[in-house]
Amino acid sequence: MKKTAITLSLLALAAWTAVLFSPASAAAPPKAKLPVLTTSAGQSQDVTTVNIVLEEAGLTYDYCDVPTPEIIAAGVGLGGRESHEGFHAEVLTDLTKHPKGTPYKTVIFAVGASMKGMGASGLTVDTEEARLKKVIEYCKKNKILVLAVHVGGKSTRGPKGSDHERMIDAVAPSADYLIVTKESNHDGRFSAIAKAKNIPLTEIEAALDMVELMAKLFQP
Repeated sequence: MKKTAITLSLLALAAWTAVLFSPASAAAPPKAKLPVLTTSAGQSQDVTTVNIVLEEAGLTYDYCDVPTPEIIAAGVGLGGRESHEGFHAEVLTDLTKHPKGTPYKTVIFAVGASMKGMGASGLTVDTEEARLKKVIEYCKKNKILVLAVHVGGKSTRGPKGSDHERMIDAVAPSADYLIVTKESNHDGRFSAIAKAKNIPLTEIEAALDMVELMAKLFQP
């Protein structure tokens, strides 16, 4: 029985490793930690998908569509900031485990451009790029894990220099970990970024495949 249990454990570990490692990169995936902030890179609705995935995985989080370094520096609770026109914030972190002000350990960027979404937030592609650069620089400086997710498929991809591709360029090369759907990576663009920058990448069939992935990624 003991031998069987060990064998099953090894098989489970092998399966998990197979899920996490990408043929595009030999880099091992990082260990994600709570508390986590979710946000958008390009103001598409894909961040809603990410939030639903975290909820399904049993993970609490804070959400802000257009956080600045100052907002991230405020930690859990977003410094008391509330939603208003052009700005959306939700504090859903378990405050019994991570009281307000606790520094974020992970920021998840849902990558995908929406001109309507950016317009509603008073942003252009240029100002969104500039904002993302500052946020990522802050995360890197403060050792906050940057996780980039692209689940919009071909609808949030485009030719070189397009709004969608500029959002990818702004985030993906600086990410600590990439999670993308097979359709999003149809041309191997994310695989190429992962290989060039030695970033671990996981390719999934559909967005809901992230539920188990996130649950395991954030295991204590």
